[in-house]
Amino acid sequence: MMTHPMVPDPWRVQRVRRDTADTFTMELESANGKHSLAFAPGQFNMLYLFGVGEVPISISGDPAKPGTLVHTTREVGTVTRAMRKLKPSDCMGVRGPFGVGWPVTEARGADVVIVAGGIGLAPLRPALYQLLAARNYYGKVVLLYGTRTPADILFRKELQNWHSRFDLEVHVTVDRAMGNWRGNVGVVTTLIPRAPFDPHSTVAMVCGPEVMMRFTVQELEKRGVALENIYLSMERNMKCAAGFCGHCQYGPTFICKDGPVFRYDRLQPLMTVREM
Repeated sequence: MMTHPMVPDPWRVQRVRRDTADTFTMELESANGKHSLAFAPGQFNMLYLFGVGEVPISISGDPAKPGTLVHTTREVGTVTRAMRKLKPSDCMGVRGPFGVGWPVTEARGADVVIVAGGIGLAPLRPALYQLLAARNYYGKVVLLYGTRTPADILFRKELQNWHSRFDLEVHVTVDRAMGNWRGNVGVVTTLIPRAPFDPHSTVAMVCGPEVMMRFTVQELEKRGVALENIYLSMERNMKCAAGFCGHCQYGPTFICKDGPVFRYDRLQPLMTVREM
């Protein structure tokens, strides 16, 4: 019998790890014997903290390990601030997974460029896991990642491991160099013109702040990437995840049900309205 989409299942906290000054990662395990929750890269869960509230958060773990749910988020409100204080064995509610994910399977045979800004790397990490697990099916795989400062870089150890691979190009940049930073300086879009991919055979996956995604699309288009091969994640303003409340409705489209990942040519009218 399928669980009602509005009824959360209990999951138990395994670990809470602080990633940056305002960002943390939670690892959860099933508390009711369900044991696993299969998901696709780019999907999200609604996380419910009893007596506090509920928020949509993308799954940032490995789809090949559905027994552990991993969510990386920023402390930006009452619910996420309370989540940051959770301890191992504490319980919370999980609804999901919801939404349309990244076109990882559809991209087979093409080059894949992943462009992430700040915490936008978290929803893209499951796509990278799947790409690398089936690496022979793709051409070049390129990760371009930008943050405000070196202190804001997520998943540092993993980025180092990815950087050491011969079958993955990783380029990281910061807006402002601080401390002993010796890497790229500038917004992430400055990496696109010299990134090693064939624009005529490329699928791009993009997640980050709205302004970053808008300029990323412009730079990718300048390189020759077709708009129908560019995908964005629009995970925001979602309340129920099931299309009931209307908070994320744009015309006939519901971000929670029809997204959060969209092909850019479907979003073009929306992205031309600043701060929509």
